[in-house]
Amino acid sequence: MDIDSAKKEYDKLLEQLSDPELISDADKFEMLSKKKNRLEKIIEKAKEIEEVKNKIEEDKSIITAREDTELSLMAETEINQLSERQKKLEEELDNLLENGAEKENPHARQNFASQKLGGQAVIVEIRAGTGGEESALFAADLFRMYSRYGQSQGWKERTLDSRPSELGGFKEVVFELRNGDVFSKMVFEGGVHRIQRIPTTEKLGRIHTSTATVAVLPKPKKTDVKINPQDLRIDFYRSSGPGGQNVNKRETAVRLTHLPSGLVVTSQTERNQLQNKENAMAILEARLLEKKEVADLEKMGEKRKAQIKWAKRAEKIRTYNFPQDRVTDHRVKKSWHDIEGIMNGKLEPIIEELRKVDEAII
Repeated sequence: MDIDSAKKEYDKLLEQLSDPELISDADKFEMLSKKKNRLEKIIEKAKEIEEVKNKIEEDKSIITAREDTELSLMAETEINQLSERQKKLEEELDNLLENGAEKENPHARQNFASQKLGGQAVIVEIRAGTGGEESALFAADLFRMYSRYGQSQGWKERTLDSRPSELGGFKEVVFELRNGDVFSKMVFEGGVHRIQRIPTTEKLGRIHTSTATVAVLPKPKKTDVKINPQDLRIDFYRSSGPGGQNVNKRETAVRLTHLPSGLVVTSQTERNQLQNKENAMAILEARLLEKKEVADLEKMGEKRKAQIKWAKRAEKIRTYNFPQDRVTDHRVKKSWHDIEGIMNGKLEPIIEELRKVDEAII
């Protein structure tokens, strides 16, 4: 796609979005709106490049005129700066044209088998795996990593449930990310994460290996999952902290049991029953949708299964090696350094590499 094609497609989208009947088709309206936003970024970037080019031509005219030596020197300096700016903008435009114009990320538009997945929100579950307390601390590190990455993307975050450990880690933490193109970026994070480092509790300086699992579930729309109230058993109890001690005098924590499937979810992060119940329902709906669609995957071909990596909770996907300052993603067999920066939310290079490879498979 080139700029002219982008402009023509943008004008066409504006006509489609102005159709009064479109408002009744929420999925199509959402899809066209996202495409419109992507095309707007392309057009704005092209406009910015044109403005830089015009400024360079103005500076060249000043130099050619030779009316003011000092002004000419300033123009030469500005040309160098603007040329670098132009080069960077053109690279950004090329990336936009390549990745964001003609095709959407396949994961952002597929709701598993139904292909109605909304990309705005996901529910992320992080659980401590092997490694005892060090694993719980690693789970907390992953939670912080995704939180900071989400902040850099302008996403909103809400904790739905958590079970803290004795030393400030998490045995489990469940949270929601929304307000942007969340799913198409977070989709690749599901699986087993492994860390190799010397724990703070290690007195002999030995390197320990611990794991934590991450599940990334699209948050269902209201029409995706329907739960019959008669299929639920609701229990209220006092929320607890590390070691199991009760931290609330009132029974504000909520446990939902979905009788047909046997799924059990809890929420105890809020101080009132209603909010905890809503949080628990959000988790339950996401898990029911996952359960249904994972079953649907069994009916699909191997190539399609390979594309939907987020359904594989047990797959070891990444190792964080602190002694070697290296993060390795085993799916693309590639490593990155600056592990401290990555653990502080600088995930974009890894995620973009995964998206690029995934799109090449399609």
